[in-house]
Amino acid sequence: MSDKEIRCSWVNQDPLYIDYHDHEWGVPVYDDRLLFEYLNLEGAQAGLSWYTILKKRDNYRQAFDYFDPKKIIHYDENKVAELLQNEGIVRNKMKINAVITNAKAFFKVIDEFGSFQAYIWSFVDGKPIQNHFKEMSEVPATTEISDRLSKDLKKRGFKFVGSTICYAFMQAVGMVNDHVTSCKCYQRLNSEDYR
Repeated sequence: MSDKEIRCSWVNQDPLYIDYHDHEWGVPVYDDRLLFEYLNLEGAQAGLSWYTILKKRDNYRQAFDYFDPKKIIHYDENKVAELLQNEGIVRNKMKINAVITNAKAFFKVIDEFGSFQAYIWSFVDGKPIQNHFKEMSEVPATTEISDRLSKDLKKRGFKFVGSTICYAFMQAVGMVNDHVTSCKCYQRLNSEDYR
């Protein structure tokens, strides 16, 4: 069996994409800063492909102080202007401003829930949903949970958090295991270690 046949069909042959699929996508994330990073990168993806953002991810990390919300809340118009000149990221003023807005909303969530991960993971009762899709065509773009998460994030002031973005975020941070059953990663993420 070739490597391509044992991975989800959305993975191309770029080693960067293969590494992301094999070691990140669907692996549960509980670190607040990393959850914040993923949420904003998924928002940056709106209207684009994840592959486009993944190729720019290192540039994003450098441009946005490694998604440190404590630094981002202090960004001003000069910083936004600087980011709009940065060719290493998607230069969309609404998306850049959304990261700053999201940093402020992030701290309000922490004040209420104690941590961002406690809030985020409460939508799936603290453990990954184990799906058993045979084909990528069975994987939904949104679910009732992503609808609820999106609505709640928007209510709390977050931007670029529509239901499709929220479901992609849930997949990326392992709130759901959407690797197809034939994928090499499916069994590992469906094991007791992740339940």
